[in-house]
Amino acid sequence: MPVKYLSPVDAAFLRMESLRTPMHVGCMMTFRLPDDAPPDFLRRLLALMRTQPFMPPPFGYRLARGWRKRLAPAWEEAEMDIDYHIRHSALPYPGGERELGVLVSRLHSNPMDFSRPLWECHLIEGLEGRRFAMYFKAHHCAIDGMGAMRLIKQWLSTDPKARGGLAMPAAPASAERVARSRLEQLRATLEWGKDNAAAVPELARKLLQMSRGEGSTVRASMRTPRSLFNVATSQQRRLGTQMLPLARLKAVAEASGAKVNDAALAVVAGAVRRYLLEHDALPERSLTASVPVGLPRTDGKGGNAVAGFVCPLATDEADPARRVQRIMAVTNRAKDELQGMSPSALEQFTLIGLTPLILGQTTGVLAKLPPFFNFVVSNVVASKTPLYLEGAELEAMYPMSILFDGYAVNVTLIGYVDHVTVGFTGCRDAIPHLQRLAVYTGDALAELEAATAAPRRSRKAAGRSRAG
Repeated sequence: MPVKYLSPVDAAFLRMESLRTPMHVGCMMTFRLPDDAPPDFLRRLLALMRTQPFMPPPFGYRLARGWRKRLAPAWEEAEMDIDYHIRHSALPYPGGERELGVLVSRLHSNPMDFSRPLWECHLIEGLEGRRFAMYFKAHHCAIDGMGAMRLIKQWLSTDPKARGGLAMPAAPASAERVARSRLEQLRATLEWGKDNAAAVPELARKLLQMSRGEGSTVRASMRTPRSLFNVATSQQRRLGTQMLPLARLKAVAEASGAKVNDAALAVVAGAVRRYLLEHDALPERSLTASVPVGLPRTDGKGGNAVAGFVCPLATDEADPARRVQRIMAVTNRAKDELQGMSPSALEQFTLIGLTPLILGQTTGVLAKLPPFFNFVVSNVVASKTPLYLEGAELEAMYPMSILFDGYAVNVTLIGYVDHVTVGFTGCRDAIPHLQRLAVYTGDALAELEAATAAPRRSRKAAGRSRAG
């Protein structure tokens, strides 16, 4: 049977899979029913999804079994049991944000079935206010955050009158084409080895450069303090969310001379500082965040195309205005350093960062090692214009991500139209009152506005929050 091997980075996420640390990412989307929606709108939508293939490769494949599973992970063709992958659920009364958060937290806690293609899609009805939700999850070895956003955008339309179901991907490659591609893959493997060998001296020079001077991300990772978030995890997850107006973040960024991403990091830092102070657990040294950076991808393939850096969040700084300046100094330098690296050097750099996590997690000692960062903060943009599914308007997207053992919180932000949703994925047993972290981001934004003298006209109340 023809197979396609996983890239080294994709295989790394597969190898980190364990019962307590399932390596799948998820996204919860809420939609508002169109005014002319019939009573059986969701039943019809479910029927369309079950009859129209809408998942591109590698989601029509499963992981090859046998000797390849660990030594050389690969995808192999598989029959699709569509009723397993697409599921229909309903919320108990009153169908509010809490009930939705509880259900999605439970769905995200369940590991995936590795004998099947690694994705699930849940349609959820009964959400108050003539709304419904969709929860999608897929394994990180098959897709990253940027890829997930591109995939979801392919399903939706900017036209509220568009009908016909989710967009269909290109037809899967035939066995003949996959078989022919084996020779191409051999040539590509040889070329990959040549490029990576040439990138070794470049990476060595870059690492030396990145370890020197003010704002060094390499040195920051070695000075990361242990925190309340750096404890062993269980399998169970909890979701906390908050919605922030994009205009307010932009106003703070403009007033600070920073980027919106810097302002968002400062908001997360402010929330984390307050949370740890309340628990009398704020370290003297600044907490750090691992900040993934999506890499350009024009081949349309799945998998991961990402690098990243460790950024001190200035949680030891009481002044929000000075906090954002310290964050900005590090992110500007780090992004310049990453942009100056070749694709091969970036891949090696990513693998170097993942290697201690892989070894620690597979040997069961990761939670006991000094932390390399305190948590991950990702930031992706979904769409600047409203999107629709069969005329139902997408209101918001709430991300859920992976946890490593010893890293019990993950933060992901998604920009959509005029707001940014903040999703805190936390270990249910390790992080008490996770939703407070989400709520505190709204307060941290207000503090940052006051400290930077951001224009008052931008100050709108934060949107709804959700606990699960």
